[in-house]
Amino acid sequence: MLHDLFHLQIPLAEKIIRTVAVYAGIAILLRLAGKRDLAQLNTFDLVVMLLLSNVVQNAIIGNDNSLAGGLIGALVLVALNNVVVRLVNRHRRLVRLFEGPEFVIVENGRPRTSTIHRLGLRVADIRLALRRQGATDVSDVARAVLEPSGAITVTLRDGAQPATRADLQKLRTALLEEVRAELRAALTRNAATDTAHPRRNQDDG
Repeated sequence: MLHDLFHLQIPLAEKIIRTVAVYAGIAILLRLAGKRDLAQLNTFDLVVMLLLSNVVQNAIIGNDNSLAGGLIGALVLVALNNVVVRLVNRHRRLVRLFEGPEFVIVENGRPRTSTIHRLGLRVADIRLALRRQGATDVSDVARAVLEPSGAITVTLRDGAQPATRADLQKLRTALLEEVRAELRAALTRNAATDTAHPRRNQDDG
């Protein structure tokens, strides 16, 4: 029994080659299919992602059902992904090769429909992503960029940006200054009235 668990039924080199080939193939397919963040996957995307692992399972394991074969395949996948991620992070050209460039999908409150469709995205998905980042409408967006990672970064217009603590402090200071100015003006008017009509003030006393 232990022999069946740990005895490789295919050569080790074949196991490694299969794993590397499947990893590269899936990476290329996802690169060609377009860029989506996990939060932007629709129902069809989720179905594909769930079925993809089952589709390529036999391509990785081959005729090997041993425990050692599965562990070796997992180890190769993790190590290969770690190496690829480190290389991509160090070289900007590799970022463009593996993830592609960034794309402006909204500018000055107007979605770039042709770019959105070319990337395989839907305008409805873009609007949802914008609302999640604080934009009530696409007209509130100065610029929205689809990053190489698939995430969408949004820059709101000045009038649509949420107030910060510094903004509230400035507003509070401005209101206090306005109230103080009104009080000083009122005191000045009262003093001028008292100076202009001293006898009336004495009679009233």
